[in-house]
Amino acid sequence: MKLKQVIEEAKFLSANDRALLAHCLISSLETQHEEDVDAAWSSLAEQRIDELEAGEVQAVSWDEIKSQLKRPS
Repeated sequence: MKLKQVIEEAKFLSANDRALLAHCLISSLETQHEEDVDAAWSSLAEQRIDELEAGEVQAVSWDEIKSQLKRPS
């Protein structure tokens, strides 16, 4: 499959799948891989999910984040 075709096909993926694809591509460029990094990210993700499920924090939509970034400080 040629690069242009891959890019065009990727446009039909969901936002989550495109993000995962981007992550995988970027990760494939890394020449050194620290074993503890994946474990740390996994632990942080689990912690965030637990906080959401316990009601300790509230999720914020991407639209809200963009809106906040556009507001003058």
